Amino acid sequence: MKNFKIFFLLLIPTLFYTQKIRVFILAGQSNMNGFGYNKDLPNDLKNFKDVYIFQGNSVPDGDLNGGVGQWDVLKPGHGTGFKTDGKTNTLSDRFGLEITFAKRMKELFPNDKIALIKYAREGTSIDSLAAANFGCWDADFNGKNGINQYDNFLKTVKNALSETDIDGNGKKDELIPSGILWMQGESDAGFTEEIADKYYDHLKILMNQMRATLLIDDLPVVIGKISDSGKNEVGKVWPTGELVQYAQEKFVKNDKNAAIIRSTVKYNYGNDPWHYDSAGYIDLGKNFADAVFRLIINFEKKP
Repeated sequence: MKNFKIFFLLLIPTLFYTQKIRVFILAGQSNMNGFGYNKDLPNDLKNFKDVYIFQGNSVPDGDLNGGVGQWDVLKPGHGTGFKTDGKTNTLSDRFGLEITFAKRMKELFPNDKIALIKYAREGTSIDSLAAANFGCWDADFNGKNGINQYDNFLKTVKNALSETDIDGNGKKDELIPSGILWMQGESDAGFTEEIADKYYDHLKILMNQMRATLLIDDLPVVIGKISDSGKNEVGKVWPTGELVQYAQEKFVKNDKNAAIIRSTVKYNYGNDPWHYDSAGYIDLGKNFADAVFRLIINFEKKP
């Protein structure tokens, strides 16, 4: 009887003091990072409740400070220019798709808290031959100090999940991995056909590695389809963009727990030929949310 009482007392915190929080991974290159301007956001997209974000410090391959960060309530400023030393988050004047993604997810799951784990870096590729000086997501690539972008991503996830009370309310969290959002491919479309032709295999391996990191082999994945602004002297920014787009479509066709966002083709661009304007990111986040929600519903219906 004494042992039963001890067991019951140990069980009480699990029964009464845990809370479920849905966790989403946001990863990729610059259009995942986000180039929207905070000043363009309406007031209802500037304040959030029950939505938290851990954004890993974005650094080049080989830098030892990649992936550090700290949890905070979501607010505008997690776009390009965001910085963190692991103790203090420094917000920028930019936002990414996380803003409207979070708002829409709260509408779709009103009783759930939402946690976002974000790591993105401008110019990064999956293929090491397209990395230039920006960085490479190939887990097997040995960059400077043996550290690549996938290593920075893993460190981000590890640091984020080491916190057992994300919202700081004194209750242990039960984290539910619910989806991976991936917006990347432009850099792999900027070089040769040989590099672009490998994108499908590279993408498939990387998404399955990310799923394995979260210990769910068929976790829902949503891919943002790359687009081309045509804003250069030849009217085509990404020389092999169609090949990467084909690879993205092929990945979704062959993966029953994946979806693709095609609305990017209609977006306007900001002050450069590579990044969407604020309205684009506002729309993109909503579309990612709707797509991953449909996958989650089907995924969680499975026995």
